[in-house]
Amino acid sequence: MKKQSSKKVSRSVLLGAAFLMATSSIGPGFLTQTTVFTQQLAASFGFVILISLILDVVVQMNVWRIIGVSGLRGQEIANKVLPGLGVVLAILIVIGGLAFNIGNVAGAGLGLNAMLGLDPITGAIISAVVAIFIFVVKEAGKAMDKFAQFAGFIMILLMIYVAFKTFPPVGEALANTVMPETISWFAIVTLVGGTVGGYITFAGGHRLLDAGVKGIESLPEITKSSVTGIAATGIMRVALFLAVLGVVSQGLVIDADNPAASVFQLAAGNIGYRIFGIIMWAAAITSVVGAAYTSVSFIRTFHPIIEKYHNWIIIGFIIVSTTIFAFVGRPVNILIIVGALNALILPLALGTLLVGAYKKKIVGEYKHPLWLTITGVIVVAIMAYLGIITLIEQLPLLFK
Repeated sequence: MKKQSSKKVSRSVLLGAAFLMATSSIGPGFLTQTTVFTQQLAASFGFVILISLILDVVVQMNVWRIIGVSGLRGQEIANKVLPGLGVVLAILIVIGGLAFNIGNVAGAGLGLNAMLGLDPITGAIISAVVAIFIFVVKEAGKAMDKFAQFAGFIMILLMIYVAFKTFPPVGEALANTVMPETISWFAIVTLVGGTVGGYITFAGGHRLLDAGVKGIESLPEITKSSVTGIAATGIMRVALFLAVLGVVSQGLVIDADNPAASVFQLAAGNIGYRIFGIIMWAAAITSVVGAAYTSVSFIRTFHPIIEKYHNWIIIGFIIVSTTIFAFVGRPVNILIIVGALNALILPLALGTLLVGAYKKKIVGEYKHPLWLTITGVIVVAIMAYLGIITLIEQLPLLFK
């Protein structure tokens, strides 16, 4: 009986880590990006999803394996590769996580507005209370796992339902996924950055560490969990893509001011708009939880007091994000510039971990697969180049 119980706990933890990563990446920006790019690229967006998913798998398998084998968090590995680098990485992650959490809180408020007609600020405060409650309960880690799984399944089921309602041209989508009429590298980079960039890169790996899943003997489970997370994100992305494609192929006009909500309304009327509210709220609230948890996990090792009271610091993180949204709104210029910085966190983090994978003081006798190293280096090079270009383009906006 004990053996079976241990297996159950392990499966729950693995699914929890996978869905924490997946639901962290499926935020308000995810819904808007997918809708806008599908409008622009039509069926060719299928190719963008395919390439971005391949790159996502490369990133997550590298990051989760190296964290799991070393038994160290991202900032600890970075400090062992180059003293002080972990502090730099932690600062970037926390600043990025805080800025994007303002957007996540705003998205949760908009979700409750669409679902129940509540004022967005009131909705944001209620959502923050729900997120805080998860970290107040005794078994916060288990509560977070269950919440992420439940919200993830609800989002996927509702999204698939809406996709069916729009009768998308599936054959055309499949053909363009393999042989696209148009290729947008900007869309690919945006999707990769939004799915595995910034704090999201480490969400699942750090959760597994906290649950005690580490060491070479845990590699099969770690790999399975990382791929499950990307698969969940991929199902959601494909379902939303097909829903939007179905609307676009019918010649219906999507509202530019609120594209994602418009798609759901066009697909299923007022019920569709309420469904959008549920999905937006679930996407945003899980991203609030994921951003707060992962951002604070980057400073936990810096002082014993932070480690001791990390749940309360997570709660403080959520309160600060909500307060800024309630009193200042969404600081658009700051969000844009932090978004560009987030694009640079991925190559910095992945590059550092790949170096760490070849240091015995970090991974012991573990041999990192060559194919993962080579594909990882390619992703680092592509994302670093495009991230720098994006940052240069966006910097002037900060001073407008």
